[in-house]
Amino acid sequence: MAIEKEGAAPPTVAPPELYRRIGWRILPLLVICYLFAYIDRVNIGFAKLQMAEDVGISESVFGLAAGIFFLGYVLFEVPSNLLLRRIGTRKTLFRIMLLWGITSVAMLFVHDATSFYVLRFLLGVFEAGFAPGIIFYLTYWYPRARTGAAMSVLMIPGPLGSMLGGPASSLIISGLDGSAGLAGWQWMFLVEGLPCVVLAFVVLKVLPNGPGDARWLTPGERSLLAQDLAGSHESGEHRFRKVLTDPRVYGLAFGYFCLISGLYGVSFWLPTILSENGVRSVVAIGLWSAVPYAAALVLMRVLARHSDATGERRRHTVVPTVVAAAGMAVAAVTGSAFGVSMIALIVATACMWGAYTVFWSVPATFLKGDAAAGGIAFINSIGLLGGFFSPTLIGYVKETTGSTEIGLLTLVGLLVAGAVSLAVTRVRTEPGRTVPAANGAEVAR
Repeated sequence: MAIEKEGAAPPTVAPPELYRRIGWRILPLLVICYLFAYIDRVNIGFAKLQMAEDVGISESVFGLAAGIFFLGYVLFEVPSNLLLRRIGTRKTLFRIMLLWGITSVAMLFVHDATSFYVLRFLLGVFEAGFAPGIIFYLTYWYPRARTGAAMSVLMIPGPLGSMLGGPASSLIISGLDGSAGLAGWQWMFLVEGLPCVVLAFVVLKVLPNGPGDARWLTPGERSLLAQDLAGSHESGEHRFRKVLTDPRVYGLAFGYFCLISGLYGVSFWLPTILSENGVRSVVAIGLWSAVPYAAALVLMRVLARHSDATGERRRHTVVPTVVAAAGMAVAAVTGSAFGVSMIALIVATACMWGAYTVFWSVPATFLKGDAAAGGIAFINSIGLLGGFFSPTLIGYVKETTGSTEIGLLTLVGLLVAGAVSLAVTRVRTEPGRTVPAANGAEVAR
């Protein structure tokens, strides 16, 4: 299927200074909240290094528990985002963060496989709607021409959470093990879960529901912002029911599923992969695990800014996804050569996060209102099934074969399939002009 060349997004009338001020007012708080969301989502990869023996869980139990989070998330994500349209962002994020913070802390009470499954599932239920909710929230503030740069900031918590969360989790586990009668992994869940409860009340107090609720905007600034937003999304689809019959949505969702499979396959299993490759110290594993995500932070920003500047989305998503597949393949077959395998993992991780960041600008270009709220959540829901599939698959394969190689090679195939899907799915934003489905709004989450 031929794809027409993209052009730059329509220019905005509001001055750049206004968008810089908006960014400083809303993005730091969202980034901090998303940072803890990501840490609470993936920190079980480090907890496993100690709790597996304490609790008595197998590789397959861990893989299923890691993935079952996403089943709860998927089931409640669309309803959560549709509810956001009715009660506002502030109350929605407060409810989500309060309940997931409490559940994350409750993970310290895991004592068998069943309690592990139940709490991970509930964590997904309570966090449902967070990432697509804040992605949709950005459509209140940014026109299409500025979406990529805003998304590159909002997506920082993903790699940053892994970069900081790895060393922090390993230090907590090692440093507090045995204190007050709690194991190190129990302290980790307590220390990393409580900040979410506090942040929930901060969000309720200070986050505006939208520009009309922001006292720090003048009437003139609100008017300029409204003009930019109207010009950017004037041809969008409004009805959520229409989204369910739109093939573009399913093309995006499948590509996202493949990308998420790769991302969470690495996120949940990287500590184990490093341990298999000869890194024995929990602290050393935490420090080494930070390296791929440091590279991802740089590439995310570069790709997003270049994509915004050129108005091109397809290559900025498809090419890094293909490179990520190649890196993952090299990492899978060179496990005995730590240096080569580590470099390949760095390349694969950075490229997956770079593609992920650019991907999330696309849905807002053709969805509005309930369609945007529900459509973004719907795409995210289908995609996040990859977060259930990949860790579960790798856990099963590792338990039956003793190696993660086959599981990682399966992820390579999925990344290639995702790149193909994103390359052929077209999103029409204006008459006579198409933007391939590769640029997105996290999030992302």
